[in-house]
This record gives sequence, C-alpha cells and structure tokens, in this order.
Amino acid sequence: MSKTDPPAGPPPGRAPKRRPVDRLDRPLRDRAKRAFTDSQPPTLPIALPRPKSGLAAEVERSVLDLVLRTGEALIITGAPVADTTAALLRLAAGFGVTACQVDITFVSITASIDRDDDPITKVRVIERRTADYSRLADLLDMVDAVNRGDLSLDEAHDRLDEIRKSPHPYRRWVVTLALGFMAAGVAILLNGSWLAALIAAATTMTIDRMLRVLRHNGLPYMFQQAIGAGFATLVALFLNWGRTTFDWSPQLITPSLVVAAGIVVLLAGLSLVGAAEDAISGFPLTAAARSFEVVIYTIGIVVGVGFVLDIGQRIGVPLHITDHSTLSTPFAVQLLAGGVIAAAWGLASYSRLRTVAVAGGVGVVSAGVFLLVGDAGLGPAGSSFVAALVVGVLAAGVAERLGAPALPIAVCGITPLLPGLLIYQSMFTMVDADDLLAGASLLFGALGVGLALAAGVTLGEFLASPLRIRMDRWQRRVRERAKGSRT
Repeated sequence: MSKTDPPAGPPPGRAPKRRPVDRLDRPLRDRAKRAFTDSQPPTLPIALPRPKSGLAAEVERSVLDLVLRTGEALIITGAPVADTTAALLRLAAGFGVTACQVDITFVSITASIDRDDDPITKVRVIERRTADYSRLADLLDMVDAVNRGDLSLDEAHDRLDEIRKSPHPYRRWVVTLALGFMAAGVAILLNGSWLAALIAAATTMTIDRMLRVLRHNGLPYMFQQAIGAGFATLVALFLNWGRTTFDWSPQLITPSLVVAAGIVVLLAGLSLVGAAEDAISGFPLTAAARSFEVVIYTIGIVVGVGFVLDIGQRIGVPLHITDHSTLSTPFAVQLLAGGVIAAAWGLASYSRLRTVAVAGGVGVVSAGVFLLVGDAGLGPAGSSFVAALVVGVLAAGVAERLGAPALPIAVCGITPLLPGLLIYQSMFTMVDADDLLAGASLLFGALGVGLALAAGVTLGEFLASPLRIRMDRWQRRVRERAKGSRT
C-alpha cells in the first residue's frame, strides 16, 4: 500500500459511519405508518368538558327540581326510560342548562348539574307505576312548550302542579265498561260467538271491580293477577258443567275463550313494550327489573289458571279447549274486534278521545296483518312480530302527525295480539294431559310471542325515524346508547 492510499478502515477509536438512509426508503416507511396509524380524532369522544349555563345556583336548583318531578311523573304514567331521559334533557336545555345528567333506574331517578364550585345532585324515589296516558301526553306537551320558550320556570312549575292535580278524563266505571268491551273484542277476534263475547265481558268487568277492592286493601299485584285469572277459569268451569248438564250449544258457549279474554285483559296492564324498549335502547338494568316484574305477574296468571284447572279435575268437571279455528267469524267482524280491543284499552288507560280513535284504527290494521300473515303459514311468533312491526311504524310516524303520542298507540295497537289463549293452552296441557314438557313448551311459545311483539314495536319505531316530524339532538343523544360500545 502506498503512502497516498486512504486507510482501509476507520481511524482507531472511532465508530464506523452509518450508511445514509436511502431517500426511497423514507416515503415507504411513512406510507406504512400512515396505513396503520389513525390520524383522525376518536369517533367516541370521552370526558368532554360540559358547557356551563351561567345561571345562578338557586335557578339551577329550581330547574333540577322541575326535571326530577317531571321525570318521576313520566315514569309513573308509563313512559319508557329512553323517552323520559330525552324529554328531561330537552326540558333542562329549554332553560339553558345543557350540563345536566339524568340517570333512571327501576326504583329511582337521579339528576345532576355540573358546576365548578358547587355541583348539584338530587334523587327521587319511584314508588309506583300505572298507565295514565292523558297525563303522559300533558307532560310531553309541557316539555315541548318549555323547549319552544313558551313557559317560564315558574310557569312550568305551576303547569306541572296542575297536571299532577288534574282529575282523570273519565270516571272509573267507564274504565270497567271499556275492559268489558275489550274482553268481548278478544272473544270475537278468536272466532267466538256473540254469547261468548257477552259472557267474557261480564266476567272481565266483575274481575275488575273485585281486583279494585283487593288493590285498595293492599293485596300485592301478583296475587291480584292470580285471583283474576282464577276467577275467569272458574267461570269457564261453570260453563263447561252447564254444557254437559244442560246440553248448552258448544258453538255458543266456549269456556276457553272466556279464559283467554280474561288473561289478555290482565296481560295488557304489564309493561312488556316498555321493558323491551329499555333493553334495546341501552338501559339494561331498568329493562332487567321491568322484565322480571312482567315475569312475576305473568306467573301469577299461570298459577291462578293452573290452580282452578286442578280443582276442576279433582271434582270431575274437567275443562276442554275449543279449537277456535273451527268456529266461523267474518273477517270484517274480526278486524272490527281488533279495533275495539285497542280503543278499549286506550280508554281504560285514560287516553283522550283523539288517541283512542287513532289506537282503534291501528288495532284494525294490526289484527288484519296478524290474521293475513297467519293464514300465509307464519307461526304465532312470526305473525305477531310482523303485525307489531307495522304497529311500531304507524305509532312513530303517523300518530305524531295526527296529534297523538306514540307510546299509547303502540301499546294499544299490540293489545289484540297478546297471547292469552296460548297461556291457557299451556296450563291446560300441564293439568289435563299431565304433560309438563308439552305445557312448558307452549308457555315458552307464549313468551316468544310477547318478545316478538315488543321487538317488533321497537324495530318499527326505529324504522319510522325518517317519518317523524321531530327528532332533536337529545333524542339522538339517548339513541347513541343503543348502538353499543364498538367504535
């Protein structure tokens, strides 16, 4: 090696120089990074700061008190949790309070307002529930008036007090008469005769007056259900004894339809649709409690029917189930019966006459869809789901344009489809045929019909969203819970 040649390696004590990165490698690496790394903000924002209202603490406390009292009234009168939450958020926003949080469980409602120095939280306990659709409509109208700016805070408090103290639109005997018409409509819808309809109406009205006395004496509702179902079955036992002893016509006297009509009336008071809506809308805790309540009260009906059937077996007066498909009732009369059932339950739930009329029309449609789909070969659960889907679409889309609240229309519209006859058949199979497995299968079939009704109504209301006149950001905010946690 000559003295002019460069050294073969790096000088002693120095690290070798790295090879420069090729300019072509850098874009490839950046592209790969961009392909795997998201540069957009999260699709599910968390822990966002909430805007403050700028109101005095006393004013915000008054707003929170109004929100809690209104929420309690909405839940008591039968509103689902999702609709109540959206209404309360809208009510608070009407007074400029957008940092309001509402949490509703089965037995309580909690509301809070974020404040940097002095956060406010209040709780109210929900002690009872009923179906009072006239007051429910008035409460929703009050919330809308506040949201439009038509009511001040003091006027809203006064309006809430007026709604709370206002009497029912009908006397109690009108409710009893409506329940009688409802039972008669169920008997006609199931191909019963005019005499069977009259007997079912008289039996149901007697049950209503009897349970009203027991209710005022503090008897738990589960036992009321058992006594009501047992009394209807006892009347059926007497009718069956009369057919055997006095040779009454089986075409006119159908004891099984009397029991079925009584069971449908008892089932109509359960919050089946509300429980399903709570579950699907993202409120599983409340849905689980309401579902358990529905199951317990249905068990009361099952126990009442089974107990009286067992007594009939022991005394030698067994009941029989008349195949109602062999009976003949004109299709138009059955449609009219469906309308009578829905309208009668609307009347029994203290709905106003406009809502009752709309509910009657939806009941005609639901009965017609159920009968047509059933004749096409779809089973009871499938037919019930399709009919309830139509009811949900009509309730959410058409009813609002006619000036009637959606919830009463949906609940009344599915009333003709409640599985009263299936529950009676299941208990009859367990007791008369001594076949526990077959009876349990029929009972699960009745449960499937109930779930199909609730799911169909809820899905129908979702599909009818483009038809709704009003869906503000508070309703959209509540609906976000139903989408799940995957982003």
